[in-house]
Amino acid sequence: MLGILEQSLEHAAPKMSQSERRGLTSAEAEHRLSEDGANLLGGKKKKGPLKIFVGQFHDVMVMILLGAMVVSVLLGQYTDAVPIIAVVVINAFLGFIQEYRCEKTLEKLEAMTAPTARVYRDGVLKKLPAEKLVCGDVFAVEAGDKIPADGYIISCKALCCDEAILTGEAEPARKQPRRDEVDFSSLNKEYMAYMGTVVTKGTAIIETTATGKRTQMGRVSVMLDSIGEELTPLQKKLAELGRTLAVICIVICFIVFIAGLLRGEPLLDMAMTGITIAIAAIPEGLPAAVTIALSLAVRKMLKRNALVHRLHSVETLGCASVICTDKTGTVTQNKMKVTTLTDAEGTPISADELPAELPDAIRELLTCGAVCSNAELVENSPSLLKGKNSLPRFTANGDPTECAIVTAAAEAGIRADTLELTRQDEIPFDSESRSMTVICRDRAGQVISYKKGSADVIINECTAALSSAGVKPFVSAEKLAVLRQGDTLAAEGLRVLAFCKIEGGRTVFLGLMGMQDPPRPEAAAAVRQCQRAGIRTVMITGDHKLTAAAIARQVGIMKQGSLVLTGAELDAITDERLTEIIDNCAVFARVTPAHKLRIVKAFKAKGHICAMTGDGVNDAPAVKEADIGVSMGIQGTEVTKQAADIILLDDNFATLVSAVEDGRTIYANIRKFVRYMISSNIGEVVTMFGGIMMGLPMVMLPAQILLVNLVTDSLPAVALGLEPPEKSVMERKPRKESDSFFSGGLLWRMLLRGILIGICTLATFTVLLKAGEPLSAARTGALITLVLSQLIHVFECKSEEKTLFTVPHFNNGFLLFAVTASAAALFAGIYIPVLGKIFSTAVPDLRCLILSVCSAFSVPVLSGSVWSAKKLGRRSTFDMPAKE
Repeated sequence: MLGILEQSLEHAAPKMSQSERRGLTSAEAEHRLSEDGANLLGGKKKKGPLKIFVGQFHDVMVMILLGAMVVSVLLGQYTDAVPIIAVVVINAFLGFIQEYRCEKTLEKLEAMTAPTARVYRDGVLKKLPAEKLVCGDVFAVEAGDKIPADGYIISCKALCCDEAILTGEAEPARKQPRRDEVDFSSLNKEYMAYMGTVVTKGTAIIETTATGKRTQMGRVSVMLDSIGEELTPLQKKLAELGRTLAVICIVICFIVFIAGLLRGEPLLDMAMTGITIAIAAIPEGLPAAVTIALSLAVRKMLKRNALVHRLHSVETLGCASVICTDKTGTVTQNKMKVTTLTDAEGTPISADELPAELPDAIRELLTCGAVCSNAELVENSPSLLKGKNSLPRFTANGDPTECAIVTAAAEAGIRADTLELTRQDEIPFDSESRSMTVICRDRAGQVISYKKGSADVIINECTAALSSAGVKPFVSAEKLAVLRQGDTLAAEGLRVLAFCKIEGGRTVFLGLMGMQDPPRPEAAAAVRQCQRAGIRTVMITGDHKLTAAAIARQVGIMKQGSLVLTGAELDAITDERLTEIIDNCAVFARVTPAHKLRIVKAFKAKGHICAMTGDGVNDAPAVKEADIGVSMGIQGTEVTKQAADIILLDDNFATLVSAVEDGRTIYANIRKFVRYMISSNIGEVVTMFGGIMMGLPMVMLPAQILLVNLVTDSLPAVALGLEPPEKSVMERKPRKESDSFFSGGLLWRMLLRGILIGICTLATFTVLLKAGEPLSAARTGALITLVLSQLIHVFECKSEEKTLFTVPHFNNGFLLFAVTASAAALFAGIYIPVLGKIFSTAVPDLRCLILSVCSAFSVPVLSGSVWSAKKLGRRSTFDMPAKE
C-alpha cells in the first residue's frame, strides 16, 4: 500500500502557482466578453413581443373569425365586420399579455437553472454564470460538475470525465495536467477538459481555451438545437379534445347550413349562423390557459423553495405515490456534531468531556480527523464569543461532516495548520471506495497517509491498531468487537466514521467518531401528511443501517414490520424478488447510486409513480429514471440539478411534500377551468343549435356570441387556475397517471351543466318573444342569461365536492375581480350606446331584466337537483335490503 502511495506522490499534479490562481481581472474579462461574445451554444431564439402578438392570430378561433370578417366585408355587411375585428384585437391583446408574462416567468426560471462556474477573478474564487466565461479564465471543478468551457488542465487530483456526449465512450476518461502540449482544438486529449462533459471523480483547476460555439460541443450544437419542446401530457389531451370538438362543430355547422337552406333561409344568414356556432363550440383558450396555470403554479412553488425545472413535472407530482428521500440534510438538519469518540480498544469518550491531557490514541484519532478533511476552520474573534447572539470559538466551512470533525479536533487543541505535516496529495471520497485519503510528509520527510470512511471499509483494511500500549496486531475478534461498537452507536442514531493511518507499511486503526444529525423539526409532520395523502415515504441513504433505521423511526417513516435492506442484501436478491418485497421496505441503507436506480425501477415495475431525491453526480441516473426527479439545491451537483425535474432550494423534505400539494392543487385547478370552459361552450352550442332546430329566429347574432366569449372565456378561466388548495387535497389517494382526465363524473357534470345553460337561455328568449318583446330585446335577455349563468357556474367549479351554496366564495380575490370585470363588460355592451350599436343589444326593461337574471340563477338549482337525484338513485341501488 505504501508503495502505491509513494508512486502516486511521484506522479502527483503540480501545485498551482499564485499567478495562475489569480486568473483574469474583472476589467480584462469584460473586455474579452464584449469581443468574443457569451459562452453559449446559441440555442432557440426567445420569443419577442411582436412574435408573441402575431402568434395570437394563429388560433383556430381567430382564423374562423377572420374568415367571417372577410365574408362580411365582401358582402358589404360592414356593421357585422366591425365587432368581429374589435373582438379579435381585444382577444389577441389579452392573450399577448398572458403569454408575455408566462414567457418572462419561464425565462427567469431558465436563468436560475442555468449552469454556473467557479472562476478565479481578481485572485478570488467566485461563482459566476457559465455564460460569462472567456478565454484565459481559470476555473475549478469537482465531482458532479459540468465542464463550462473547453480548457487545458493546470492541475488535478484523480480527475475522470465522462465524455460520452462527445466521443461515445462509456468509460470515463482519465485526465492529467498539461505539460507543454499546444493542441487545444482536438478531441480525446488527456490534458484537456471539454465543455458539456461531466466530472465523475476528482478535482481540477483548468484554464479556458475556447468558449461557446468555438468549443468541441459548439461544433455539434446543431444536435442540441434540433431538440424541440414537447407539449405536456395534459396539453396533448386538451389539444386533442379541442380538435374533436372542432370536428363536431364543423359537422353541426354543415347540418345547420343545409337545414336552413332547405327551409328557405338566406345564404348569407346561414353562413354567418354556421360561423357563430363554430365560434361558440371551440374551446380556443384551453391550451393557453393550461400553460398559464402551470407557469403561475411554478412561480408560486418557487416562493416555497421548490424550483420547477420542467413544467410537466407539476402535473406528475399530483400522481406521486412513493417519495424516495435521502436522509442527510433532507430529513435531518445536516448540522453534524461529534458527540462520541472511541479508541481502537472500544473505550467510548464524550466529545464534550475530553480531558485536558489527551490520551495518545485519542490525540492520533483527532489528528487524523483534522488532517483528512477539506473543511476550512475559522477561529472567531473574542468579541463574537459573548452576548445573546454569541458564536462558538470555532466554526468551519465545507462538508457538514468534515466541519463537525475539524471543529471537534480544534476544540481539543488540534488543528491541521499547526501540525508539522505537509499535505502532498489527496484521494477524494467516492461512493465506491466510501473513503477519503490524504497523503502527507512529516518534518523528517516520511510519508504518512490519513484515511477516514465507512467503518466496515476502514476496519477491513487495517492490519494493526493503536492501543494505550502502542501499536499491536488487529485480529478478527478485535475487528468484530469494534464493528459491534459502531453498531451500538449507529443504533442510537449517530453517524459513525472510522479512522486510520498508513505508516511504515502498516495500516493502523485509530478509532471511531459518532456524530449526531438531528431530524428537521418539520420532517415528522411532513411524513404524516404524506401518509394521509396515500403517499409512501422511503428513506434511501449511504449511511449505516442502524443509524438510518433510528432516524426513520423518529420521523415516522419506519413502522412495525417494515423492512430495512442494505446494499449488500440488495446485491443478493434478483430484480424480480426486489419488486415482490418493495412495498414492505421503508429504509435502504449503505446503498450505491446503482442500487438507487434498481430501487426506482422496482417501484415503477410495481405500478408506483416515484419521486427520487439525489445530490451526487452518480445519483443522476436514478433521478432521471424516476417519474419525478428531485435534486438538492444546496448540496446538489450541477449534473444532478440538470437531470432533475424539481430542485429543492433548501434541501428540505417538507418542501418536497409542499410541492406535491401544489402539484395536486394545480391539476385540480386545471380540471376546474376545463369543466367551466367546456360547460360554457356546450351551453352556447345548445343555445344556437337548439334555436335553429326549434324554428326560432337566430337567438344571438355573431357579434353577441363574440361578446359572450370575450367576457367569459378569458379572465374567469385563468382565475380558476389560481384557486387556493382545498383542505381535502392532501386527504385523497394519489390519482393514477392512466386515469382519464374526465374521471369522477366530470364529463357528465359538464354535459348536464351545458345543456341546462342552453335550455334556460332558450327559455328566456322564447318567453320574451311570446310576451311581445322586440327581437333585439329578446336577444339581449338571452345574452344576459347566457353570460350570468356562466359567471355563476364559475363559483360551482371551485370544488368538485361542494355545491354553489357551500363553496368558499371569497378566498380567491382574482376570481371575484374577474367575475366583476366580466359582468361590467356585459352590461357596458348593453347600456353604453356606442357598444350597444356594435353588439346590436337593446336596453332591457325591468321585466326583461328580472326574467333574465332569475333564469340564470335557476340553472344551478336545476343542476343541483338533477345531480342529487342521480346520486340518490345510485345509492338506493346499493342500499336496498336483502331479501329474507
